[in-house]
Amino acid sequence: MSHHEYRFTAGPWNIHSGADPFGPPVRQEIPFADKIKRLHEIGYHGVQFHDDDIVEAEADWTTAERTAREVKKLLEEHGLVAEFVAPRLWEDPRTIDGAVTSNDPDCRRYALDRSKRCLDLARVIGTNKIVLWPAREGTYLREAKDAKLAVERMTEYINALLDHDPECLILGEMKPNEPMDQAYFPTVGHFIGLAYRTKDPDRVGALIESAHAILAGLDPSDEMGYALAHGKLWGVHLNDQNGLKFDEDKSFGSVDLRRAFNQVRILDENEYGTNGEMVGFDVKALRTQKDEVCYRHLENSRRTFLRLLEVVRSVDAGRLERLRAERDYEALDQYILDKLMGIE
Repeated sequence: MSHHEYRFTAGPWNIHSGADPFGPPVRQEIPFADKIKRLHEIGYHGVQFHDDDIVEAEADWTTAERTAREVKKLLEEHGLVAEFVAPRLWEDPRTIDGAVTSNDPDCRRYALDRSKRCLDLARVIGTNKIVLWPAREGTYLREAKDAKLAVERMTEYINALLDHDPECLILGEMKPNEPMDQAYFPTVGHFIGLAYRTKDPDRVGALIESAHAILAGLDPSDEMGYALAHGKLWGVHLNDQNGLKFDEDKSFGSVDLRRAFNQVRILDENEYGTNGEMVGFDVKALRTQKDEVCYRHLENSRRTFLRLLEVVRSVDAGRLERLRAERDYEALDQYILDKLMGIE
């Protein structure tokens, strides 16, 4: 197993002013250029984007292309790259009933047109990856949509994007609920099954977010293992989650250190990152943080990953296999706990 180095990314939304559904901002908004500069300073290598993080969604293409080139230049000045661009389809009034699975053909057309433009923006900013989070692709009432038709519409949508850019990679980021009561394609398994229905399955893969897997009652490392077995784990959003509730985006490892250890373990054992993949964190600063320390969650998440990486690489593989073969899982349990507690 190669002991390669990892590259880290975050999005500009991960450095925010602390507003939540129950209260207004509590910190000053930070200029975009300052966010980029600070990500570089704390050891990050790339930036994740939504399309409207780059340019306003309604801007004409001449303006959009010019602005994207300016953003790319800013990234290059700080030695950063764009990891992916994601079309933000869930906030526009035209997607109130979903975007791809909407019952309104005009709304579906809007979603496709915006996603094609997102692909074009991605290429200008220097990446061929787009991420699809089907946030409103689901229902509040099961009778409101045809579940079989929803699968067909999503397949047609992805095929249209594959046609639009013959070199693009499409990463599905699945989540079982929120904002929808129940979402279509709630897990990575659902989306990978869908990938094989598309016209070019080799270009359709997954980005797995820790919290989204936990919200589905699943272990993130198992979800990663499933995607890795299909050769389709092309991105991760590492964070943490305290139970089955709303998406908390806590700092990586802050709730369950062993669960975080196993995510790092399965990534490293399978040489994730050696084909250009990056380690993304989708974490939010606690609302109580003051302006001057509002980056600490990003520093902490990276630090925890690297420390757990040291622990993962210190595990005696021979001892691990022997304990597995002997089915001595109590000894295995304590061995891992001792490792996490720094007891040799």
